[in-house]
Amino acid sequence: MKKTHIALLVCIAAVIMVLLSFMGDLSTYETLASARQKEGKTVTVIAQLDKSYEKPIEYDAAKNPNLTQFYVTDSLGNKAKVMYYFEKPMDMEKSARIVLKGKMKGDVFEITQKDGILIKCPSKYKGDPKAASNNLSQN
Repeated sequence: MKKTHIALLVCIAAVIMVLLSFMGDLSTYETLASARQKEGKTVTVIAQLDKSYEKPIEYDAAKNPNLTQFYVTDSLGNKAKVMYYFEKPMDMEKSARIVLKGKMKGDVFEITQKDGILIKCPSKYKGDPKAASNNLSQN
C-alpha cells in the first residue's frame, strides 16, 4: 500500500470515531408518558407550564433557594410535577414552552443540572404586526 492510502485510512477512521462520539450526545424529545417508561434515564421533554391557580410555581428563597417546583403539561395532555433543584428561572410565568432535561422518579420529573431547563418565551411582537413592521423600518 502507498503511504497516501494508509494516511487516508487513518483519516477515515478518525472521522468515524469523532462521529460515533457525537452520536452519544444526540437525544430525541420524549413525552411525559414515555419518560415514565424510561424511569431513571435522562430524557428531554417539551412541555407547557401549568399556569392554573390550583398548581402555582412554588419557590421560597428564604426556605430553600435551590428548589423550584411547578407542574407541566406535554403536547399529549400528560401532566407531571417538576422539581428543579436550582433557583426559579426569570420570566418563567411568561413562557410559551419549556424544554426539560432530567429524569422521572415515580410521577415527579427531577432536574438536577443547572442547564436542564430552557424557557421558550413568546415572540415580543407576536400578534402585533404593526409593532413588528415599525421595528423593521427603524433598522
